Amino acid sequence: MFAAYQTHAHLAGLAAAMVMICMVITWAFGRSIRNYGIVDAVWSLLFAPVALIYAFMADGDPDRRFILGLMVSAWSIRLGLHLARRIAVDHPKEDRRYAALRKEWADRADRRMLGFYLLQGVLIIALSIPFLMPVFNSHPGLLPIELVGLAIFLSGILGETISDSQLSRFKRLSAGSQPVCETGLWRYSRHPNYFFEWLIWVAFATFALPSPGGWIGLLAPLLMLHFLLNVTGIPMTEELAVARKGDAYRRYQQTTSRFVPWPRKET
Repeated sequence: MFAAYQTHAHLAGLAAAMVMICMVITWAFGRSIRNYGIVDAVWSLLFAPVALIYAFMADGDPDRRFILGLMVSAWSIRLGLHLARRIAVDHPKEDRRYAALRKEWADRADRRMLGFYLLQGVLIIALSIPFLMPVFNSHPGLLPIELVGLAIFLSGILGETISDSQLSRFKRLSAGSQPVCETGLWRYSRHPNYFFEWLIWVAFATFALPSPGGWIGLLAPLLMLHFLLNVTGIPMTEELAVARKGDAYRRYQQTTSRFVPWPRKET
């Protein structure tokens, strides 16, 4: 058992080294173009190579490793490219969250942002625990609980893709005439993209459950839920939305579920 976990640790260490090198390079590039918001796209994209390192270098059932690598890569690349396109369109304007941090940290911004980037790298490795356990599972074929995880994953990535598409279409067509998107999934949740993002992490943890030590993967959706609800997700997004959109967004808050898609309240 100890030897098995040494192998897990070796792969995780290899992935961590790759992630940290990429984060330092990303930080240097973000500093040079004065746009630290690029970390969002890179953070999302880095999960694909981490999962592929695990899938190619482990010795579990080949079909399970292939499916896991495909799941993670499909999610990681879709989200990363979506964010990269958005950042490229807005550049040189920096994402409001990072502009606020730059202003708050003043002359220490570059140094503190490097620490923030490295912390994001640590988070990638912690969240990747559900990818590590299944790749050592030698049981042939997928178990029923893994099929449930796959179904949850497909629901999550479909919902996230639709909600991102609906928001992009709203921004393109409204051209600022309407301050708040209240169409499609955004009518039932103020952050449907965050909800379906979290559902994807539930799927990864579910897929990992039947593998030895797979229960540790439950840390990933719990961590993600904490960050979305309490840290850099919804709180910062809504604070900035209220500052920009005022009463229109406050009315939206009164009628629409914060996270889970749900029927609207009557006002």
